[in-house]
Amino acid sequence: MELTKAQQELYDWLVDYIREHQHAPSIRQMMQAMNLKSPAPIQSRLEHLRSKGFIEWAEGKARTIKILKYAASGVPIFGTIAAGGLVEPFTDVTEKLDLSPIFHQSDYFALQVMGDSMIGDSIVEGDMAIMQPVKDSGEVKNGTIVAARVEGQGTTLKRYHRQGEQITLQAANPKYKPIEAEAHLVQLQGVLIGVWRGYQSMKR
Repeated sequence: MELTKAQQELYDWLVDYIREHQHAPSIRQMMQAMNLKSPAPIQSRLEHLRSKGFIEWAEGKARTIKILKYAASGVPIFGTIAAGGLVEPFTDVTEKLDLSPIFHQSDYFALQVMGDSMIGDSIVEGDMAIMQPVKDSGEVKNGTIVAARVEGQGTTLKRYHRQGEQITLQAANPKYKPIEAEAHLVQLQGVLIGVWRGYQSMKR
């Protein structure tokens, strides 16, 4: 559902505030931010945001506000482009590439890649690996790319394989041997969600 200008203004402010402070603001803080003298418009906007599925909150308890989804935003997708021959030039926006599910997750974190052990998976030095924390290592499937800490050896980005109590961390470059260790010596810190590569920074 579309948001009105007033609802969007409050919503955007809530997203920024909660991301920065890790807790919801009070009604008074929202009134000040929106330059309002009465709580009624704030409560009305919150109710609309809740009914449209953008937030969750217990009426009368502003501190319970939780962001459920992020308003449509992102980089416009103009179509496709050939990396071989030529195609017709793009003109119209067909949709938007919405990166908010990755970059607005409060528990996600990024690791800068060093080395070339994952080039077979198109992950190169200087890339930012976006990771989701692992809460239960038992739910991580074999073949998943993970950030793993191996006791006595450090942390590495590799493909994860487990058979019984034996774990193998496999590189995507044949010049690197697999790392093998017993399960109790390996801590899975994150699962790869995406890779961010800044082309301009690579050229410097």
